[in-house]
Amino acid sequence: MAIDRLLKDEATEEKGERARMSSFVGGMAIADLVKTTLGPKGMDKILQSTGRGQNVTVTNDGATILKSLHIDNPAAKVLVDISKVQDDEVGDGTTSVVVLAGELLREAEKLTMTKIHPMTIIAGYRMASECARDVLLQKAMDNKMDNEKFKSDLTNIAMTTLCSKILSQDKEHFAKLAVDAVLRLKGSTNLESIQIIKKPGGSLMDSFLDDGFILDKKIGVGQPRRIDNANILVANTAMDTDKVKIYGARVRVDSMSKVAQIDAAEKDKMKEKVQKIISHGINCFVNRQLIYNYPEELFADAGILAIEHADFDGIERLALVTGGEIASTFDNPESVKLGHCKLIEEIMIGEDKLIRFSGVKMGQACTIVLRGASVHMLDEAERSLHDALCVLSQTMNDSRIVYGGGWPEMVMAKEVDALARKTPGKKSHAIEAFSRALQSIPITIADNAGLDSAELISQLRAEHHKEKTTSGIDVITGGVGDMEKLGICESFKVKQAVLLSATEAAEMILRVGEIITCAPRQRDDTM
Repeated sequence: MAIDRLLKDEATEEKGERARMSSFVGGMAIADLVKTTLGPKGMDKILQSTGRGQNVTVTNDGATILKSLHIDNPAAKVLVDISKVQDDEVGDGTTSVVVLAGELLREAEKLTMTKIHPMTIIAGYRMASECARDVLLQKAMDNKMDNEKFKSDLTNIAMTTLCSKILSQDKEHFAKLAVDAVLRLKGSTNLESIQIIKKPGGSLMDSFLDDGFILDKKIGVGQPRRIDNANILVANTAMDTDKVKIYGARVRVDSMSKVAQIDAAEKDKMKEKVQKIISHGINCFVNRQLIYNYPEELFADAGILAIEHADFDGIERLALVTGGEIASTFDNPESVKLGHCKLIEEIMIGEDKLIRFSGVKMGQACTIVLRGASVHMLDEAERSLHDALCVLSQTMNDSRIVYGGGWPEMVMAKEVDALARKTPGKKSHAIEAFSRALQSIPITIADNAGLDSAELISQLRAEHHKEKTTSGIDVITGGVGDMEKLGICESFKVKQAVLLSATEAAEMILRVGEIITCAPRQRDDTM
């Protein structure tokens, strides 16, 4: 007996050619969406939420744009995910990876139209990506042994990364900030010890790197403004725990003196807690929660600097860099690990007062203070700088570099083309298609700069048939330039991640033969 219907009423399924087309179209649409943001002359996008407050984000960071979209197409979601992973893994190349995956799908669509099986295309793509990776490994340079050259490489990588961001006008200044901050990490990829503080006002060029840790808080009234050789207790505790604060609690007394007794008893309990904290032998107390007036008075009398309501991110980082731990009970002073630093002082940035902790236990800790005209500009500057810091910290571990400006893509495309000519059978069409997809990155860079991409790419291809060429696209002069002289470098790790992630994502979408959409869950109206 034939089954009329297997799925529920509102469930849908797409099979074979239709499912494949739906996946291809979704992937290509996402790639076209972020394509205009690629390269030094890429444009920004304004993302406006429809929720309360209607937040506005101005950005050209691929991962930020794609994270903000609510997407229905399952293949498009795969590309959004690879962009997020690229952002988490290496920090840069979030747009390149989506554009390359989209182009691989566009080429695959043309091949499936000529009746080439998806599995054949996948096999060809696999061979091509292996070939491209091998040539990238051969061409990568490593200057880790020469300190001067390595520092120059790091600065060039930072400038290339910042070239396509809002910080491009002041890229030398910010590249120096980022390199100085990352060199302090001494090879660690933990960016927790680099804090970024945003303060509206001034210009982007007023941004600076400060040794030590800055907490965005003010020092209270009557408390010491400067402390040398500080012992810091970082806590997350309620200083009013012993107040009667149950809503609707009723205390019946027969005279005002009894009210005073209750008040005094509360004060005694608070005083007892403050005494326990003071007994730790500290001269600075930082609390995640409010401290209130009476305990603050007691701390001021004891000559202790008390900082209240520090944000959770702030106290976690403060505990990390000063070598302390966050405490919440104070009965056993010997079990509490205090933080230490050489100097605590109040500083002014613009109109605001902040607290600086200098000479902290974690020597690599530093703070980058960003200044700028508006909050939107500062948010985008932070994202740009974070990308540069991520790439640099990864380069400290894997110090290999490649030239930028479309040079690696052209080098890989040339080798993949040569492989296609040697490969018999239908796979060679897929390998050739992979080579065309690789060339789409320099084509997009040229198109976004308003240049004649067809003319430029043909010149570039001719240059790459010469031995040991370092030619790429120079969008400033609008022609083919020498990437070595221009100092346009990229991290090998970023390029490798772009190549492998885009190939794997395209392969995953190519394998799709059926899309089943579940029926929505019915709401129970009886409740």
